[in-house]
Amino acid sequence: MRELKTEELMFVAGGEGVCTPADSGNNYGGITNPGGIGDDFIALYEGAVAGMSHVIERVASVFD
Repeated sequence: MRELKTEELMFVAGGEGVCTPADSGNNYGGITNPGGIGDDFIALYEGAVAGMSHVIERVASVFD
C-alpha cells in the first residue's frame, strides 16, 4: 500500500479539486490554526462534563 499524492486526493470519495492548507478546514497539525487547538480541547472537555452531569442527574432522579 502506498500513500496518495496530492493530485490523487480528488479521486477519493467524490472529492473535487485539490485540498490546500487555506481550504482544508484542518485546525490540527499546524495547517491553518495551530493556536486554536487549546480552545477546541477546552470546548470538548466542557461538553463532556455537561453531558456526563446530565446523565448523572437523570440516573439520580430515578432513585428519588
